Formats: sequence, structure tokens, C-alpha cells
Amino acid sequence: MIDAGRYSTGLLTRAALVLLLATSTVIAQERKGGPTPSPAAAAVYFVDVKNGSTLPPKTTIHFGLRNMGVAPAGSDRPNSGHHHLLIDTPMPSADRPIPNDFNHMHFGAGQTEAEIDLAPGEHTLQLLLADKDHIPHSPPVASEVIKVRVAAQASEPSSAAGASAVQQRPSPPGARVYFVQPRNGDVVGRKTLVRFGLTGMGVAPAGFDKANTGHHHLLIDTPLHATDERIPNDFEHLHFGLGQTEALVTLPLGTHSLQLVLADADHVPHKPPVMSNVIRVTVTRTGRKPRPRRHHGR
Repeated sequence: MIDAGRYSTGLLTRAALVLLLATSTVIAQERKGGPTPSPAAAAVYFVDVKNGSTLPPKTTIHFGLRNMGVAPAGSDRPNSGHHHLLIDTPMPSADRPIPNDFNHMHFGAGQTEAEIDLAPGEHTLQLLLADKDHIPHSPPVASEVIKVRVAAQASEPSSAAGASAVQQRPSPPGARVYFVQPRNGDVVGRKTLVRFGLTGMGVAPAGFDKANTGHHHLLIDTPLHATDERIPNDFEHLHFGLGQTEALVTLPLGTHSLQLVLADADHVPHKPPVMSNVIRVTVTRTGRKPRPRRHHGR
């Protein structure tokens, strides 16, 4: 005769063991990162934003780092990395390059702070350090996930009173920036490769002040609001301050407008501004136009 109690206990024990092994495997995977090691006791953290903080829509966030140094992306220095800010998204795969999109903000020029725009409501924030190739270290150096609330701003302060004058670098006659791909009217997948073209000027990383050069910015679903101010760094304004000439970006389903803007060492457009035409692309799950439905007549 089968002892139901002992049989059930055995099943529960085995189930608990399987769950424990699975949990241990997940934890081990989370602790394993890419090929670049991180030193013991390395930590990244938010300096002035705490869990439960209430923030204005536009706020400056400062990044803190212990037992490691900050170095720009592409710089292969031991025990160093550059910051990434994860917004409303879980931590990505720790052994692959961090995506570059609305939810994964890159600070590859070695920035230790950023002014960001957040929509009113609840948001999650997390900092993640990565090596020269945008891959988290092993073990990953990530902050705790914090929750913040963004309050709607009742009135915008006058920009004329507090605006600081910036110096615009000149652009040469005939300079032009354009999309190599995609083209206006294209249908693309959610993750699509955008290639930037430039004639009449050279590409140089942010912070590198050389005449007739600049770095790319991709504007998504927004116009450039001012040609004589620094371009914001947020969901709608993607910076490519390492001098990248292409980027894999993630777009929501639907129709979107894209525009390229070249900017100088300080992220300020040149004078006159070097901007592409606005193009529109449609994002589908398959990256192809939906097939028309067939109507079966009699």
C-alpha cells in the first residue's frame, strides 16, 4: 500500500530541490557578466536621487562610483567603465552589449551626470556600468533599482532669464547630414539599424574640439526646439558622442519621425545647423508591410 503522505512529501522535496537549483542557476547567470572583470567591492549608485524621491520632469541625475574609474567607451583601461541609465526596464543580459534605445541611455563620453526628461508618473531607475564595448563587467556593477515619482510641472520657468549663452561653431558651406538607411517611407522592425551619412565635414567624439567636425544625434518623434542650445539627452534625443556612424535602435510599433542633427564638442548644433530632412518610418512586428486581407467572394 502506498503511503500518500510520504509520497506527497517526496514530490514536494523534489519540487523544492528543482526550484532551488533553478533559482541558483538564475542567480549565477545574473552574477556572470562579460569578458571584462570588475574589482572586488566595486559599486555604482545614485548620488542625489533616492528610492521614493519625487522629481520634476526635467532633472539632473548624478552617478556615483566606488573602487573603479570612469573611462569613455572604446578606452581599454583596467578597472574602469562608463555609465548606463536603465529607465523602466529590467537589467539586460549581462554578457551582451547593452541596447541603445529609449530605456537604455548610454554615457559613453565618460559623463558622471545627465539631465533627463521623464513623463509625469511612476518610473524605475537603475545604473549599470559597462566596459569599452558596452558589455557589463563580470560580476556586473549595477545599482539597486529605485522607484521615483515625476510630478507634473505647473508652469515652465522663463528661459530668457536663466539661459546661458553658448558659442556656436561654424559649419562649412555644403555640409550635409543624411540617412543612409532607413529611407523615408520604409517599413522596419522594432530593432532597426540606422546608418548616418555626412558630407563636407568630419566626425569627432563629443568633447573633441576640432574645426569642421561634429558628432551625430538622432531625434525621434520630436523637432529640434533650439539651434543655439545644447541638445537634450533623453528618450527623444539620442546622442552618439563616441563618433558612431550607425546605431541599432529599438522603436515602438507604429509610425515614427526621424531626423539627424550634427553637433559640436559641447552638443550644440553648428551655425548654420547641419540637419537632415525628417523621414518617417513604420515599425511592424515582422519588419515588412502587412499583407492585404483577401476577401473571398462568391
